[in-house]
Amino acid sequence: MPAKGTSPFATFLIIGPVCFFLGILFALFPYDYHVLWTTPSSTPPALAATLTNALPTTTSDPRATYFALQENHLRFLHASPPLISRILHIVIGTGILGFMLKLYKPSEANMLFDGASLALYMCGITVYIANIVKGLRTVTAGAYGGQAVPEGESIHGKVLEGTEGEFIGREDSLRVLAASNTILALVLVGVLVLQAGQWYAQRKETEEMEEMDKADEKRAAAKAMGKEGGGKKKQ
Repeated sequence: MPAKGTSPFATFLIIGPVCFFLGILFALFPYDYHVLWTTPSSTPPALAATLTNALPTTTSDPRATYFALQENHLRFLHASPPLISRILHIVIGTGILGFMLKLYKPSEANMLFDGASLALYMCGITVYIANIVKGLRTVTAGAYGGQAVPEGESIHGKVLEGTEGEFIGREDSLRVLAASNTILALVLVGVLVLQAGQWYAQRKETEEMEEMDKADEKRAAAKAMGKEGGGKKKQ
């Protein structure tokens, strides 16, 4: 049973979108793992064979294959039909609607848990707009560092010449996107933890109130029995 003072439907409107976004980030994790978290010792032959056309030149960097995988996947995501982004934005709005319902007439627990959850949720939206959306556009355009790399030139060559300007670099830009996914996942997990903490706190409060009510009923029953016993003795 839900605890008194909770709004199960509004909580569902929050937890549903958060789990949906975590599922998307989990699907992106295989692309981010070797780019951000570990250095592969070598590229699996089967994987390298599938990316022969994706890598313009041969390189000894074991991460090159995974950078190409991530870059191609991000370009595919950004080129997805408009329906995909619309569904994503509807789900984002659904989570905000859930917070609005829970904070309409807030109790002290709502202000503490739901207020902090809303702050984390808005931080996640900020990361999505400022880092992920901008990063997807950068990867699609190939304009790493705010400028497009001229054909036939490379970031490495410009660094050696000392004319790299504002170029950040392809690898660093892809790492920033992978790190943004990790930050967003941690923020969303924080929302789930706060919602679970609110449910637990309200459930414990409800159990304590029920125990106090039962104790009061027992005291009242004992007093009533005592009065009845005293009346019989007088008779």
